Amino acid sequence: MIDETVEEIAEMQTHSSSVVAVKAARALADLTEREFATVEEYERSLQRNAQALRRANPSHASLHNAMAHVVAGVEDADPGDVAAAKAATTAAIDRVVDTIEAGKHEAAENAATYLEDGQTVLTHDYSSTVLEAVESATRDGKYLEAYVTEARPRYLGRKSARQLAAYDRVDTHLLTDSAAGYYLEECDLVVVGMDCIVGDTLYNRVGTFPIAATAARLDVPVVVVGSDAKIIEDGFVFENEFRSPSEVMREPAEGFSVENPAYDATPVDLLDAVITDEGVRSL
Repeated sequence: MIDETVEEIAEMQTHSSSVVAVKAARALADLTEREFATVEEYERSLQRNAQALRRANPSHASLHNAMAHVVAGVEDADPGDVAAAKAATTAAIDRVVDTIEAGKHEAAENAATYLEDGQTVLTHDYSSTVLEAVESATRDGKYLEAYVTEARPRYLGRKSARQLAAYDRVDTHLLTDSAAGYYLEECDLVVVGMDCIVGDTLYNRVGTFPIAATAARLDVPVVVVGSDAKIIEDGFVFENEFRSPSEVMREPAEGFSVENPAYDATPVDLLDAVITDEGVRSL
């Protein structure tokens, strides 16, 4: 299960960073089904597999934190035998998953109260927390109009558009990425998720920076939604991911290179607010 999860994360088959962290944490439970001679051998295996999962996508701060917390939970328990180490692993995984899911849910609920009836919003890529916020807002009776960029080259925005269209009270429009500037003047708000915020920089799906910069020019507020655990002050260095050129074009590139970064960097001074499970942070 661990090897399959590493491959799934590396291939970006699981998109939301919180979903990635939960999947990775639960994958470590596979170790509790294996045989180990000593606690030391078990802990070495836990550390090695946690590192493999973390390296599958080093850009995800939530994944980094989840793996660190599971390993620390076992080490801090100071288990006397393998059975106790396995029990500590199960308990640590449960705590990590509960924290991630609760943080995501609370962030979405806080964002839902921030959204106003009749607003027109633009969102980019796919954020399960943003989608949950919109769903919660519509359950409260709010009507929203949503513009969704398709987020080339993986077209994850199409997944967002399909989900938004399934909600009552959401009038959904799918855009090419380059059309965002054309429609931003019609929007009251830009709402996006976050991979992480490190210091004074938001890292999110590539295309976020130009949308935020254009929105600032047009005086359209930009709001970021995600759990507070994704805001990192120190101890984490963001590593961008450069994906296969075949995602951009199938035929061979002759005489030129194809650049396909997964994320871009947006200065936080382009953001109007960050909404987390701890509330609204004005910037």
